[in-house]
Amino acid sequence: MINATSIAFTGYPVTDMERARGFYEGVLGLKQARKWEHNDRAWIEYELDGAALAITNMAMEMWKPSPNGPSAALEVADFDEAVAALRKADVKFTVEPVDNGGCLLAVISDPDGNAVAIHHNKNT
Repeated sequence: MINATSIAFTGYPVTDMERARGFYEGVLGLKQARKWEHNDRAWIEYELDGAALAITNMAMEMWKPSPNGPSAALEVADFDEAVAALRKADVKFTVEPVDNGGCLLAVISDPDGNAVAIHHNKNT
């Protein structure tokens, strides 16, 4: 049996690293924790409460950006403030903000079309 203890990282393929960093660091406010580079390719990780969200252009031949793939959900302290900041930055919403009773959720697209969820647990 496998004894998984946590999620090490969630990765997103990106086509333009500078543009992607502008989104993840500039719009979402994530802070770079680690970076690996080889030639014109990079893997950048952002630490979030013990897990990492990674962006990369290292495996573009096999791993393509897509709105139909898995989606990381970023927990935010103030959902309304996050939504307002995303709208101000003209970020595309693929799922408009919704209150399902236990949480607030919206899904946005990064510059490559990857889905990223914004989430706020109302019970914490």
